[in-house]
Amino acid sequence: MSRLERRFEELRREGRAALIPYIMTGDPKPQGTTDLMHALVRAGADAVELGMPFSDPIADGPVIQGAGERALAAGCRLRHSLEAVSEFREQDRETPVILMGYLNPIEIMGREAFIAQASAAGVDAVLIVDLPPEEAGTLAEDLRAAEMDLVFLVAPTTVPERRERAMSLASGFLYYVSLKGVTGAGGMDVARVRTELAGLREKTALPLGVGFGIGDAETAAAVGEFADAVIVGSALVGQLHEAADRGESPAIAAETFLAPLSRAVRNAAGNKPDNQPDKQEDAAVK
Repeated sequence: MSRLERRFEELRREGRAALIPYIMTGDPKPQGTTDLMHALVRAGADAVELGMPFSDPIADGPVIQGAGERALAAGCRLRHSLEAVSEFREQDRETPVILMGYLNPIEIMGREAFIAQASAAGVDAVLIVDLPPEEAGTLAEDLRAAEMDLVFLVAPTTVPERRERAMSLASGFLYYVSLKGVTGAGGMDVARVRTELAGLREKTALPLGVGFGIGDAETAAAVGEFADAVIVGSALVGQLHEAADRGESPAIAAETFLAPLSRAVRNAAGNKPDNQPDKQEDAAVK
């Protein structure tokens, strides 16, 4: 069982969803990624999703595209993502880390080399946006042999055959894209997403995470009532960039932004064992 699978088991026993924030390696400061990861954990992150810088993202909106461009301009590459995880593991051996990005940098490094280095660094799962499940069988097997998970995206437009293939190969969790659009797009229809996840639960026992369109405590709480993971990216990345522009600490900005979302997810009524939110913590969210 991977570290990520263990974390979901723990949270299932607690009766709540995971909160998984996303940051880009090397942004807003090339040397600050590990500090940001620790700050997110202090603020209540149950796992950390770490972006691998890439020049041609296809699923990312302008905020994360900008983060990737700044990271690349500062010289950050895939190896820096792996180095950040390795440094993070010097102090934190428990929090799962998911690498998210695109296939090209992995192919340049070489799949065998990537798996070996990712495993040595302490990576727990990989999400490759542009890797179709029809071509992922061997990589999924090799990652599992190294005790790492391969996470797949499922979107509202994903055809049933591809959903079935993704669910058969995925491990760790399944990432449901909440809307038709790129990261950072607004307008999530929470009721529709709830219905979609109910349909997926009939077909898979994998934990179901929801991302794209979550940027505040209210939405996080609503999704946390029925999802197994609440994933937030663009809103956080934007806050970090703005803090750096003002000369403020990105790590402090990360904690300030994430803490209310963490309280909201922990108090989501549908996931509390007694189905009752904690009044004191709920007041802090408001």
